[in-house]
Amino acid sequence: MKKVYFIGDRVMDIVAYIAYALFAFICVYPFYYIFINTISDNKLSEKGAVIWLPKGIHFQNYIDAFRIPDIANAAFISVARTVVGTTLAVIVSAFLGYMFTSKTLWKKRFWYRFVVVTMYFNAGIIPWYLTMMNLRLTNNFLGYILPAIVSPFYIILTKTYIESLPQELREAAEVDGAGILKVFWKIILPLSKPIMSTIAIFAAVAQWNSFQDTLLLMTRENLYTLQFILYRYLQSSNSLSAIVNATSGAASMLARAQTQTSIRMTVTIIVALPILLVYPFFQRYFVKGVMIGAVKG
Repeated sequence: MKKVYFIGDRVMDIVAYIAYALFAFICVYPFYYIFINTISDNKLSEKGAVIWLPKGIHFQNYIDAFRIPDIANAAFISVARTVVGTTLAVIVSAFLGYMFTSKTLWKKRFWYRFVVVTMYFNAGIIPWYLTMMNLRLTNNFLGYILPAIVSPFYIILTKTYIESLPQELREAAEVDGAGILKVFWKIILPLSKPIMSTIAIFAAVAQWNSFQDTLLLMTRENLYTLQFILYRYLQSSNSLSAIVNATSGAASMLARAQTQTSIRMTVTIIVALPILLVYPFFQRYFVKGVMIGAVKG
């Protein structure tokens, strides 16, 4: 049967498409604007003359950006903390979510509420810093990893998702003699890919974008992250001149063609691009994981 469209329906469709198009433009244009300025003539970019289309296209800015001191090591630290931190956060969240659904966990309601209550109370930066210092996590790569392993929000998502899984599968495995760890690795993890992918997105974005922990905990430059380097450039108006004075003659000749705007925008793209490339691979699990994990049954 042919569907009948009324004038009001078509008007609403047009309005919806226009609204979505405007929203998409608002989301995409800032990234587009930064990118076209990184590949445009640096003098025109500094004057704000590049708005819609690139002018004087070149890619030298990206080559120059990787000559910034310690940027390669900072990139390695950012990638390492993102991969290790995300992996551990996903596994620990899934395991704790599974344990909070187990009937054999002693005082599980108490421990679950004990974890959840930490979402509402925060001691502040100074007690947090003192705790990290006493645990010897200052100037330590583990300072990036350990505090982010357990997240109440991730645990709530995984717990609710696991509760929506058929309990008969777990019971059948337990009847066959499977222990807690075997049930977790063989049954729970394979069935929890959607929610685990969702948590992986949240954790990866949080790890990749974080710079405050570097600011507070790290004084050794070999532990600086890309985000912290970007933060320093955005906060310091003399960052470019510092680079020119610190580099060799050939590098200084190269840096003179750069501007503060070109350096900042180029590093911004370098920092944002990896997470933008990873996100589409997890997107198909994202909506499913959140919806199933948020609505029981």
